[in-house]
Amino acid sequence: MKKRFLLAVAGVVVTTCTLAGAGAAPQSGKIVSESSVDCGTKKQGRKEQMDLMCQEYVVRTTTTEYHIRQPKQKDQAMLPLNSPVEFTMNKDKMKLKVQGKSYEFLVVSEAAVAPDAKP
Repeated sequence: MKKRFLLAVAGVVVTTCTLAGAGAAPQSGKIVSESSVDCGTKKQGRKEQMDLMCQEYVVRTTTTEYHIRQPKQKDQAMLPLNSPVEFTMNKDKMKLKVQGKSYEFLVVSEAAVAPDAKP
C-alpha cells in the first residue's frame, strides 16, 4: 500500500515539474510602440519634486499585447521599434532578448489582440 502511494506521489511530482518547465519556453513577438509615461516623482530638496518619466513598450504576439516597463529608471535603454523579440514570462516579469541583448521588464498590463491585427 505504501509503495502505491509513493508511486502516485512521484507521478504527480514528475507531471507537475514537466508542466512547469514547459511554461518557460521562449515566445516570440515584436515591439510595436514606445511611449513616455509618468512613473513617479523624485524629491529635490525640501519642497521641490521632479516628475520621473519611463519608457513603456508594447510587445505584440499573435494572441496577446503586453505593456512593459524597465524596473529601474537608471537601467533604461531605448529599444528599436518593429524589432523581433524572444521572451519568457515569470509572474509579472518578462525577460526579453532584442538584437542579442537581454533585458528584464515589468509587465504593466496585457490585452488580447484583435484577430485582424498583425504581430
